[in-house]
Amino acid sequence: MAVALRALGDPVRLALVRRMADGGESVCSPDDLDVPRSTLSNHWRILREAGITQTRQAGKARLMSLRRADLDARFPGLLAAVLAADRR
Repeated sequence: MAVALRALGDPVRLALVRRMADGGESVCSPDDLDVPRSTLSNHWRILREAGITQTRQAGKARLMSLRRADLDARFPGLLAAVLAADRR
């Protein structure tokens, strides 16, 4: 659980998770985030290695999505609590 909490503890990664929670898949370099690509790659890696996201290849694009069912099975209520706390 510590790895997942550490991954969700960063504001940029939390913004990426919120984007996926609200809209499904996300491209690897969203236009509205002012973060260098190399930094984004690191954030995506941390989320993937923590088991929070999965990546799907679509041609040249990579699309990330939440592993919501897996997260809810491993840590019931964690994702909902983190997303709810962030909205306050």
